[in-house]
Amino acid sequence: MVLGYRLLRRWSLAALGAFCARRGLGPDLLGSLLYHTNLRKNLTVEQGTMKVELLPALTDNYMYLLIDDDTKEAAIVDPVQPQKVVEAVKKHGVKLTTVLTTHHHWDHAGGNEKMVKLLPGLKVYGGDDRIEALTHKITHLSTLQVGSLNVKCLSTPCHTSGHICYFVTKSGSSEPAAVFTGDTLFVAGCGKFYEGTADEMYKALLEVLGRLPPDTKVYCGHEYTINNLKFARHVEPSNAAIHEKLAWAKEKYDIGEPTVPSTIAEEFTYNPFMRVR
Repeated sequence: MVLGYRLLRRWSLAALGAFCARRGLGPDLLGSLLYHTNLRKNLTVEQGTMKVELLPALTDNYMYLLIDDDTKEAAIVDPVQPQKVVEAVKKHGVKLTTVLTTHHHWDHAGGNEKMVKLLPGLKVYGGDDRIEALTHKITHLSTLQVGSLNVKCLSTPCHTSGHICYFVTKSGSSEPAAVFTGDTLFVAGCGKFYEGTADEMYKALLEVLGRLPPDTKVYCGHEYTINNLKFARHVEPSNAAIHEKLAWAKEKYDIGEPTVPSTIAEEFTYNPFMRVR
């Protein structure tokens, strides 16, 4: 357990958005250097009548278009590049009704104002008053609907005090659930503690997210997988699961494909911050 808390105090890799949030910086000030998404491919994951399209954004962010195929209603998670979201909505022929914001940092919430201008009437959910264009303040275990999809809000304070993860299920479906973890849980890693403690991150990872169904698909906020796995390999050099995942992740990276999603069960095999039990 002592090792676990030491690991949880390490600097992890979600710093850019917090830097921008603290200084009021946005895409115009950061410049075009951030926009390299043409080098990374979109991916659509079908989970029965629930679809998730991964939309790469900035240098390593992910936005997620969550679609209910039964009603053709959709939500967008962390739409930092709104025009790209509008294009995806048109491509799928769905009605975007909802913005799900994981936390207030610019690289996640910084597109909200433009998003609601492009598509007026959107409901913007989040757990922090610092979130741009917020219309619906939520708390732990709040629930909402996106068409026929059930969304449960999970409070995971640490990276920010108001961080929310979104757990999505479909009633009557045998398909795996989905959880959108923002900067709390990454593939093989976790977010930096800007506003929280090791105890809070331990609870978020092990007692909240870790208790979700093992086959739940994990959609995190950044493409940090290779660096996270290199650190995991340093912590557990004899863990075969880490070596296998790292080799796979490098292959994906080389062809511009995402390493997301993982599953809760997989995270317990190679994520050092989940293996501290």
